[in-house]
Amino acid sequence: MSDAKYEIYRPAFAYFDLVRGALGPLVDGDHFFDCVADEIVYEVLYDFPGWPRVIEGRANLLESFRGYVKHIELHSADHLIKHSVDNGQVMVIEYEVHGTILATGVAYNNRFCSIIKLESRKISFWRDYMDSLAAWNALTRGAT
Repeated sequence: MSDAKYEIYRPAFAYFDLVRGALGPLVDGDHFFDCVADEIVYEVLYDFPGWPRVIEGRANLLESFRGYVKHIELHSADHLIKHSVDNGQVMVIEYEVHGTILATGVAYNNRFCSIIKLESRKISFWRDYMDSLAAWNALTRGAT
């Protein structure tokens, strides 16, 4: 479910659509960003050049993804596995993304596991794990 007001984020729509579909009726909003609480804490447990370890607030998350889509275009997201915990207040999702590193044209394929806490039908907390080596290899292959 893609929204025109988020058109700038089109290169990541596959990811946003997968997450929105995974959360289904547990959250309100059509687009991923509509499902995010204003006070979200988005944490990644890996060091990735140009991406902060902790992003606080919806506005900062929007800005961080603005940078992401300048570098990576996702063509698809799949292999979704969902785990509901704490009566649906916590979701754990496993998935893969597939795309291209825009600067080099190198294929980008990665696996993720995300822990998502829901409050008042919004995403209030996100903790992300990924295959850091896959990302590093894609970003450094073909770079000069």
